[in-house]
Amino acid sequence: MKKENFYITTPIYYVNDKPHIGHAYTTILADVLARYHRLINVPTWFLTGTDEHGQKVQRAAEAAGMSPKQQADETVVRFRELWQKLEITNDDFIRTTEPRHQEVVRKILQDLYDRDEIYRAEFEGWYCVTCERFYTEKDLVDGNCPEPGCGRPVERITEPNYFFRMSKYQQWLIDYIEANPKFIQPDFRRNETLGFLRKELTDLCISRPKSRMGWGIELPFDADFVTYVWFDALVNYISAAGYLSDDDRFNSLWPASYHLIGKDILTTHTVYWPTMLKAMNVPMPETIFAHGWWLIGRDKMSKTAGNVVNPMEFVDKHGVDPFRYFLITEMSLGQDASFTEEAFIRRYNTDLANDLGNMLSRVTKLIGSYFDGKIPAPQEEGEAEAKLRDTTLKAAEELVASVDRMRPDQGLNGMAAVVREANRYMEVRQPWTLAKSDDTRADAGMVLYYAAEALRIVSGMLYPVMPGKMTELRRALGLPDGDPVFADLHEWGRLEPGTPIQKMKILFPRIQVPKVKEAAPEEEKAKPKQKEAPVGIVQIEYADFAKLSLRTARVLEAEKVEGADKLLRLQIDLGDEQRQIVAGIALHYEPDALVGMNIVVVANLKPACIRKIESNGMLLAATSGDQLRLITVDGDMPLGSSVG
Repeated sequence: MKKENFYITTPIYYVNDKPHIGHAYTTILADVLARYHRLINVPTWFLTGTDEHGQKVQRAAEAAGMSPKQQADETVVRFRELWQKLEITNDDFIRTTEPRHQEVVRKILQDLYDRDEIYRAEFEGWYCVTCERFYTEKDLVDGNCPEPGCGRPVERITEPNYFFRMSKYQQWLIDYIEANPKFIQPDFRRNETLGFLRKELTDLCISRPKSRMGWGIELPFDADFVTYVWFDALVNYISAAGYLSDDDRFNSLWPASYHLIGKDILTTHTVYWPTMLKAMNVPMPETIFAHGWWLIGRDKMSKTAGNVVNPMEFVDKHGVDPFRYFLITEMSLGQDASFTEEAFIRRYNTDLANDLGNMLSRVTKLIGSYFDGKIPAPQEEGEAEAKLRDTTLKAAEELVASVDRMRPDQGLNGMAAVVREANRYMEVRQPWTLAKSDDTRADAGMVLYYAAEALRIVSGMLYPVMPGKMTELRRALGLPDGDPVFADLHEWGRLEPGTPIQKMKILFPRIQVPKVKEAAPEEEKAKPKQKEAPVGIVQIEYADFAKLSLRTARVLEAEKVEGADKLLRLQIDLGDEQRQIVAGIALHYEPDALVGMNIVVVANLKPACIRKIESNGMLLAATSGDQLRLITVDGDMPLGSSVG
């Protein structure tokens, strides 16, 4: 049964170093989702925090010449400061060194030990300090840690330890995942976990001897050991919610609606955590959602590579709201995304400075000049007005739906399309010309009212992503401060004529990009000798090629066409519009692998009907024999960019 509340968590972050963009993204995403649910009046609880035990923290403390607790106390401040700067609205912040958490961990351990879910045995194997995990010889990849994104050297360890009987729940977990398709998302991550579970599942080592690593929660049944970091850390999701301390609160919050995680901790959250909960007789969380990595170009960010983005510095340079907007719009949840300052500037200048900010400036300036600085009254709407109204209200509905299906990037792109449509509406209707004549000034008022009304709805829908800037925008339209009223965002005409607008500075000042000096052309060049066309190749004039409209597009959705082995139905975003195309690439690409991919399409191809499905365009691909690869864009370009 669906709960009446929304409980969302981030992973708790290690305090062995300062936060980076991966931490910032997960937490901003959780904040945006929490804010949207509060906007629709769903009781919401948002938890984040820090993981402060384990060998990584101990070694970081030793390197800094301080105790592990001092290391944790100093580093946790950096996370709290960043969350404040990023305008994160978490309801709770848990530290695993807090008594409220440690007490619950000890109670759980004692209960499982008493019921023979935990036993002592000798362990011999390979240990990765970074991942805090043991591996067998066959698990290793080239002698190193097998975890994706790690690959670091491992240490050989032989010692007594305590183990959780995780293997006894292997078949139960397989059955549960198969019976509950929403439990692990996206779908391909569910398949990844099921693939892991098709192999023999071993029991989980849950302890460390104090003689080797003493920084952790002491086992209640053996004072010579501390608990394994994952068995400690994962419990935060229920200890913070009141498990074993406040039954009423726990029952009102649990199960969690979403555990947001990075794909690098998929196994611990989709194998270790469910089996632990099963052993504790605690219900499963509703969904564990694994997002992708932020890359620099094609490389994963890492301290070793020296390419980690410091979110604190980036926000100081460009502002918090644009940073939040970029992260949410740029990543399709589940897929990796590329972070570059150039990509940020392009999206900022296009979506925010050129479109949204410029729209607000034009509307408020014209209202100030021709209508005494007060919202004009609308007249009887025409076809253009009806189109803008319908486009805006439809995009608002789709944004809510996109949040529900964990695709906020799609919903925000729809809002950006509304702003572009409103700008086109202004260009066609030209209120600056209409306002100059007494005979047509009322028509100018109509145009400005509709443009302002579109801005009202857009600002409310973008409020969870950019609360500061959208408060400024709404203030400029004479709207009250505070959270928008959600019901008003689905009704047209809520702006009161006669409401005074406010003068304001430019909402999103354009970021100036230094021009690269072009090399001087050579004075003379030898005219190249024209080659004859190869046999069988038809030469065309440039004018023929220019008839093609080749444009960049992003794949939003992909699914197989029923009854057709080779066909996929794709929903693509061309920047100013979304389309459906049918492509014969199903033998070469899984649908999930296409989502988020930037491709090249022929945009002016006449629509065709394939298997009774309309296809508006054609994607480009290279073929050789049985091989096929899509033509993609190298680097970040605005959607809809011309190719040629």
